Amino acid sequence: MDKVIKAVPNADGPLNPLKEFTAARIGIGRTGTSIPTKQSLAFKLAHAHARDAVYSRLNIDLLSADIKQFNLPVIVLHSKAGNRGEYLQRPDLGRKLKKSSANRLKEHVGGYDVSIIIADGLSASAINENVIGLLHTLIPLFMAAKLKLAPICFVEQGRVAVSDKIAHLLNAKLSIILIGERPGLSSADSIGAYLTYDPKPGLTDESRNCISNIRPQGLAFRPAAEKIFYLVQEAFRMKLSGVGLKDNQVLIGH
Repeated sequence: MDKVIKAVPNADGPLNPLKEFTAARIGIGRTGTSIPTKQSLAFKLAHAHARDAVYSRLNIDLLSADIKQFNLPVIVLHSKAGNRGEYLQRPDLGRKLKKSSANRLKEHVGGYDVSIIIADGLSASAINENVIGLLHTLIPLFMAAKLKLAPICFVEQGRVAVSDKIAHLLNAKLSIILIGERPGLSSADSIGAYLTYDPKPGLTDESRNCISNIRPQGLAFRPAAEKIFYLVQEAFRMKLSGVGLKDNQVLIGH
């Protein structure tokens, strides 16, 4: 008679207490020398969600309708990447703005303090699910501080650096791009926020500050918005961003 191999849940394993603090796959147990079927299937499902997120598309109509409550114009733009395949294979094209989109921005030039750009990045799903919740907290903070906001710009097939060109064309002092982050196997819905003071084409990553993992199961909307607002205030005070701008704020009560 064949020996029956039972799954061992590892309920009392040394890593089990850490599950309270992370969605990472730790202490998942074993079946013989392998992992339990349930965990194997969960892994495959997470991988499928990650692949779906990479190929997801922005729901611009729905997002634009939600943004109308802030009485800000909405501009839909496109990078030089013509489709998703080209976007994934040519990151440089995602950093550049299509000529017709650049021309559209010339109609909205103004002396703005902040330009908010929303891009699909590597997970439009993250933007579709979470960006409105973040904006509901973030935009009122800017308005209360009397900061002049540029039109909200959506960018399809966009990378982080495309925000430099957009904000420069709009004549904004600071850019914030909210972009879908590369999906992991425990988080396919994370938003990254990158802010740049005095944005212009040609800047590189050391000129930006980043707040990542913005989502309900990660950095929640309110502390994320407050962190972004704090860094924006510091950027205006010091007239810089990036490696020279340090986060000296202590989050209390979140």
